[in-house]
Amino acid sequence: MTIASDPAGLEPTIRYEDLDVPVSAPCARFEEFDKLREQAPAHFGTALGNEFWLITRMAEIRATYQNTDAISNRAVVPHQPDPPYKWIPEMLDPPEHTKWRKLLGPFFAPGAVDRLEPKLRQRFDEIMDDVVDRGRCDYVADVALRFPNTIFMEMMGLPISDADQFQVWQTAILHKGASAPEAAFQAMLEVNDYFAALIAERRRNPREDIVSIASTWRIDGEPVSEEDLHGLCLLLFMAGLDTVAMQLSYSMYHLAANPEDRRRVVEDPALFAPAIEEFLRYYAFVTPGRKVVKDTEIAGCPVKAGQMVWLPLVSANRDPREFPDADKVIIDRKDNRHLAFGAGPHRCLGSHLARRELTIGLTEWHRRIPDYHLDPDVEIREHGGQIGLDNLPLVWNVRG
Repeated sequence: MTIASDPAGLEPTIRYEDLDVPVSAPCARFEEFDKLREQAPAHFGTALGNEFWLITRMAEIRATYQNTDAISNRAVVPHQPDPPYKWIPEMLDPPEHTKWRKLLGPFFAPGAVDRLEPKLRQRFDEIMDDVVDRGRCDYVADVALRFPNTIFMEMMGLPISDADQFQVWQTAILHKGASAPEAAFQAMLEVNDYFAALIAERRRNPREDIVSIASTWRIDGEPVSEEDLHGLCLLLFMAGLDTVAMQLSYSMYHLAANPEDRRRVVEDPALFAPAIEEFLRYYAFVTPGRKVVKDTEIAGCPVKAGQMVWLPLVSANRDPREFPDADKVIIDRKDNRHLAFGAGPHRCLGSHLARRELTIGLTEWHRRIPDYHLDPDVEIREHGGQIGLDNLPLVWNVRG
């Protein structure tokens, strides 16, 4: 796949839909991006008929994230350049985006995460109590999704009993959007209805949760609109229910498939900190899009206003031009300047909380179940879009 020398009449070399279908091979999607990166720094493609450029290398991806003059966050997936929804603050551009980040920042600052840590440990201990004596589990369903989801529900002031329904909505929106756009949009409408009722309830009976507090905010002297509150809830819903769960799942997949790395972190828990950063680098599953609002050039290619750019973080993070032995997991890697949390003004606001959840999830699991392996009789499935594992079958000996 190469870029045509004459951009006029350029024929697409990739289709987003081809990279959005489930596969029965863990990390297959990452490997496809590796191949595309080494073929060219950019590839022209289509997504449900919409034109986009896939950018593949670290330098160009980082620069694109930082180019807020020509590249907008008003659209974030290649197949929807004009989305009928707005996730706040993700789909805002500066300076409006900056005002929202300032309001949200205290909820995700290091001090707030420190105060939340006892609750994080309590919830993960409860999950471990549930699975430790089973001798086997589907780590994705039984651990990875349950842990951050319960924390999200509590931060939002929502009943834990609704977590299963939230997961159904999240899967439809993030993991089946291109293959079933109508179902994804319907799921977003249902989530919006849920939060509309929640916002109305919190206005009547406020609590000490994000929704209640956000209902009192003013931006430029004006109260935050109902529509914007819905957009905020939708973004927090998707960020809270998917990202940490998938990063935990890929980290555990690696440690189950690589017993020497697992032995090292069990024997020396201080290695968990650099290992987590390396897992963030190597298994960076988020694949954001951006909308071009002004004609520009990326990797020597003329990119037109109205087109989308696709910026898979894993393609940047495994770029051999940036990292020695980029194709290897080195759990004590030094100077690990990965882009797992993005770059520029939209760098992940929840990175402190995510790192703390990853640390607790991985250290506490290995404290109680240090030896385990993949079940060879169960096929592991991986979905496209925002890449992730559908399941992770783990087996261990129950201590007598």
